[in-house]
Formats: sequence, C-alpha cells, structure tokens
Amino acid sequence: QEQIERCAGRFKIAYSISGTALEQMERWAPEALESFQALARTGCVEFLAETSHHSLSSIASLDEFARQVRDQAERVEALFGTRPTTFRNTELVVSNAIARRVEELGFTAILGEGADQLLGWRSPHRVYRPEGCESIKLLLRSYRYSDDIAFRFSNREWPHWPLSAERFAGWLADVPERDEYVGLFMDYETFGEHQWEDTGIFNFLRHLPAEILSHPDNSFVTVEEAAKNYPTRD
Repeated sequence: QEQIERCAGRFKIAYSISGTALEQMERWAPEALESFQALARTGCVEFLAETSHHSLSSIASLDEFARQVRDQAERVEALFGTRPTTFRNTELVVSNAIARRVEELGFTAILGEGADQLLGWRSPHRVYRPEGCESIKLLLRSYRYSDDIAFRFSNREWPHWPLSAERFAGWLADVPERDEYVGLFMDYETFGEHQWEDTGIFNFLRHLPAEILSHPDNSFVTVEEAAKNYPTRD
C-alpha cells in the first residue's frame, strides 16, 4: 500500500493466496484479510486463482483439480470483488494437459517456471502458448532475477552481496529490448522468514519500485495486464 501510494499507482503486484490461508484469516486474523482487501481496492493489485488447498490435485485427478480451482475462484471473487483470470498452480506445476483444463475453466493466463530444460534457447521473458491450447497464455518465472532476491540476497559469499535496489533495477533495465517482461515470482515467506529483517530485505523493498521506475523504459504490470499487452511468441 505504501509503495502504491508513493509511486502514484505505477507500482503493480499480484498475490496468490490459498483458500486455506484465506480461511485462517477469516477466522482468526480479519485485520490481515482487510489489509489485502484494501489492496484490491487500489486497482493496482491482482489476485490469482490456485487450488483451494494449495494441493497437488492436478497430478492425481483433473476432475478434483477443477473442483478445487472453481471453489477458489469463487472465494477470491467474493472476498476481493473480481473474478480471477490468471491461474497459478501449486509450485508452478504445469503441463499441456493441465493448461488445457485451466483454459476450459475460463482462465486467460497461467504461470509456469522458466526452466532451462523446457525453454532451451528461448527466453523466459516472452509470452508463450501451451501446446494444444487455443487462447490461454503462459507467463514464466524468471528464476535468475527472482532467486537473486528470494535466495541469494543474504548470501555473503555471493559476488553481488550486498544487493542494492539501484543495482537490481539496473540489471532489469539492461534486459534486451526483444524481451518484453521479467516475471518476478517469489514466496511470501521470502520476506521476514527466508530473508530476515536484519538482512536489509525490507529496506531493499522500500526503495526497489522507485528505482525500477526511475528507468524510463520500465513499468510494472500485473500478470493479467502482461497477458493482454503482449502477443504469444511461440
């Protein structure tokens, strides 16, 4: 909320919250749920769909998977006011069959891991279409840049430690022009658990959006916006 206000609405972010976590907030931490609902009202935050129980049902039963996804989409819409259009499976598990089922459920975008063994020479910074699908778009996690924050940030053996917001924003600004977006996906537990407060992670986050936006060619978009803005490349 602070960053959205400071950047006058130019900072965008998306959250994927399991139904289990939402239920816990509804029962025992309503103020936490209200903080997410306040973010929804800004118009700068997208809430994604996933399985209701953060499950691996997609690799066991696509029918059970579909039931959980429908339940979660209805819950997200009820709590945040908008039907989700982007799907994120547990641990970013995706296959052509899963993507086709998600497309049948009405989603326009699905997230995946930008894994080298799948991409080969292709860039993770472009929009793709899963084979056998007609319209759904696949947007990938850039593990290199995401893991710089999620895992390497506090590693004193890392050549780039300590990582500043200015340096990280410079790396993003240097991404080749032919690449259209960088998918920064990380677990919520990155902030304060994997990377404790004394690592400087919160100070880094306070400065990062403005540093990224200081480069005139850079902007933030939600996943839904990225899917709408960019055509599929392969």
